[in-house]
Amino acid sequence: MTMRRFMWIFAAIGLGALALAGAGRFLLAWPDGVVGMWTGIGAGYLLGAALFLLMPRWWRSHCDDMYAQAAGRRYLRALWPALALYSVTLFASIFLIRRGIESVPLRGLVAVLPVLPIGWMMLAALRYLREVDELQRRIETEAIGIASLLVSLVYFAGGMLEKAEVIRMDAGVAMIWVFPLLCGTYGIAKMILTRRYL
Repeated sequence: MTMRRFMWIFAAIGLGALALAGAGRFLLAWPDGVVGMWTGIGAGYLLGAALFLLMPRWWRSHCDDMYAQAAGRRYLRALWPALALYSVTLFASIFLIRRGIESVPLRGLVAVLPVLPIGWMMLAALRYLREVDELQRRIETEAIGIASLLVSLVYFAGGMLEKAEVIRMDAGVAMIWVFPLLCGTYGIAKMILTRRYL
């Protein structure tokens, strides 16, 4: 699957989510929170599609080559269902918690539902890492290491600034953003390392 196809899939999902938000607002009289969630999901996917356009041509070509190999195809086959399940469980989790769940254990179980597809994505990434050649494995592990260190530093600095009352930060929101920041930093580090090694 080419990066251009990824871009169109992201754009289609984003437009579908925005259409659902519009239908919820104007036809189905959904609450503002539900409409806002679908609007956010749509905007996120459209932003992802826009980021594909900003990628340098050499990077798109490299990714096309990597995902054309057997390991890359297996990774993508595992990734797409996990991403779809993540979107559904995230929406369901937020929706159900906002409606109110009295039982604390049940509320905890519903809150961590989106973690399961993220775990599935991580397992797919680990399998991919084991199946690629040594140079690609080196690039991947260095990118993961760089991303982990940088996000840890930012998270630690944010905690110190919050403790010193320089900034105010909701701990729950900060924790939720760790994984997306890690993924984004990993992607940038992987691009830089690939340019360096190849």
